[in-house]
Amino acid sequence: MALILLLVSQLPAFQSDPPHKCGSCDEWNKPREPFRIYGNSYYVGTDGLSAILITGDAGHVLLDGGLEQSAALIDASIRKLGFKLQDVKLIVNSHGHYDHAGGINALQRASGATVAASPSGASALQRGENTPDDPQFGFGKADNGFPAVKHVRVLEDGEVVRVGNVAITANFTPGHTPGSTTWTWRSCEGAACLNIVYADSLTAAAAPGFKYTDNPERVNLFRRSITRVAELPCDIVVSTHPQFTDLDRKIKQRAALKGAEADPFVDHGCRALAAGALKALDARIAEERKK
Repeated sequence: MALILLLVSQLPAFQSDPPHKCGSCDEWNKPREPFRIYGNSYYVGTDGLSAILITGDAGHVLLDGGLEQSAALIDASIRKLGFKLQDVKLIVNSHGHYDHAGGINALQRASGATVAASPSGASALQRGENTPDDPQFGFGKADNGFPAVKHVRVLEDGEVVRVGNVAITANFTPGHTPGSTTWTWRSCEGAACLNIVYADSLTAAAAPGFKYTDNPERVNLFRRSITRVAELPCDIVVSTHPQFTDLDRKIKQRAALKGAEADPFVDHGCRALAAGALKALDARIAEERKK
């Protein structure tokens, strides 16, 4: 045992990229205890930025990388669960913003994993900033930039990506960004299998001066994306910012379960998430039309 501890202590420390600075970064990046969501799916993100680990017989899949400074916390959470970042063979991204993609470069560097994203998402990852058609592009690279990812596999809408017995599906849901992707898969506990949804952001957040109503087709596309999320097979849903799917409440309720009470995570919550997003989008459109 002493020899094992010595060998572990001599392993190189995780090499993060320089931290991102923003008004919400410290709050988002508070550590969160990792936990099993269901079956082979685990939460390994921070307090305000989700990251999901799906474990498999031939390697693991990691969804999102948080901020630059989140990468070391994600690595630590994976190890705390008894897994190794070096066994992650695939890293996928919800969308190419600094708060979900900032840590991917360091995580890829440490793991050697393949990174995959939608065409627009891949462009953002390789640029290290939002694409010019992104509603938040106007904030500029100084605020929104992140370490570029050199090699990114470009996926098609509906494509199933596999690592051994793990299979995840890319569902393109453009709106928050042009490359937004919602990920779906099935996790099992024995013979009981559930549909899990990692829902990308559905908020109409934009830089000053940007108007969704300048492009009606963009608005229609956003509405279709929200509808698509509502219609997905959805037993468990986790959003990219965990508060949008009440993660804290569900954790507390699960800890208090007694006997055969229903798991609060199994709430089939995609329709409720989409309903809230559609209401917020309608409010944004109405406000724009007043100006």
